[in-house]
Amino acid sequence: MALKQKGKQSVCFENPPVISGAASVVGKKEGEGPFGQYFDTIEEDSKMGADTWEEAEAKFQEKAANQALKNAGLLKKDIRYMVAGDLLGQLMASSFGLMNMEIPLFGVYGACSTMGESLAIASMIAEGDFAEHVLAITSSHFASAEKQFRFPLGYGNQRPKAATWTVTGSGAVVVSRSVRKQELQEKKEYDRVSDRAKAEKGRVKIKGITTGKIVDYGVKDSMNMGACMAPAAGEVITQNLIDFGYQPEFYDKIITGDLGMVGKDILIDYVQARGYDIRKQYMDCGIEIYGADQNTQAGGSGCGCSAVMLAGYILKMLEQGEWQRVLFVPTGALMSQVSFNEGNSVPGIAHAVILERMK
Repeated sequence: MALKQKGKQSVCFENPPVISGAASVVGKKEGEGPFGQYFDTIEEDSKMGADTWEEAEAKFQEKAANQALKNAGLLKKDIRYMVAGDLLGQLMASSFGLMNMEIPLFGVYGACSTMGESLAIASMIAEGDFAEHVLAITSSHFASAEKQFRFPLGYGNQRPKAATWTVTGSGAVVVSRSVRKQELQEKKEYDRVSDRAKAEKGRVKIKGITTGKIVDYGVKDSMNMGACMAPAAGEVITQNLIDFGYQPEFYDKIITGDLGMVGKDILIDYVQARGYDIRKQYMDCGIEIYGADQNTQAGGSGCGCSAVMLAGYILKMLEQGEWQRVLFVPTGALMSQVSFNEGNSVPGIAHAVILERMK
């Protein structure tokens, strides 16, 4: 068996798992942005008929999960595990939103990097033959995040230019075990397995992952999360290139989660100082998801930012052949109400996932 460990922090899959379905559910503001046409569902009511913002976010997750299963042509009973998380205390959105799925759950927290963490864990579970299908999902909500981390909406506080706007939405991805060559040779149900192998062509596989480390440069401004997270993104992107022996040109796109306009410049300089120029390949979900006229300061943020862009746009570009290979790097600021109020800095983390179109 080939050694799957690659370099210092990476894994290269021997039999890369396949993304068999995905779904994105977003709020009205996100639907009005440049990528509205790519999202599966746009909710005009950001509360979705719920009594609280937290309950609304849970409903976003539940809807995204069910839509992802539908898009994958699967039923709840086909999913062995779920890997999910969100920004709320004790993962409230995931706990209440996915409770009715009645599927074994791994609850994870990586702040806004949670989609990368969920995908990485789900892909290792599937590739390791521990499950046929795994659902990776996360969410965020502007109102629930403001309520927990910043100010009550009724306060009407001013937002600095470095601040980002938490995306209201949920993205879900079904990660499936790929068909092995020996299955095609040995299975008695050859037609069924062969048909599945044919169906995988043109889809997206997860070739490998690079797990990020916590990086803290002492930034304490919670309204400037791009600056908090950029060094962590720079570290994991650089480590991915080192571990796999790649140059930035290997990827059609290197896509971060939510660094925004401020974090973008810091990241590019950070990576360039380590010998890599990623300017041609670079894209940030937070910068792209909203239009310039939507008054979101430095861009979008939140677990849902990279998740809905992945499920709604990035995977479609890969499936359609617009891109062949993407390094997907969700980014997270590891803070809590307690840590911020006690005057601590805001550490960052980022995880990298190699997405590749199947030929």
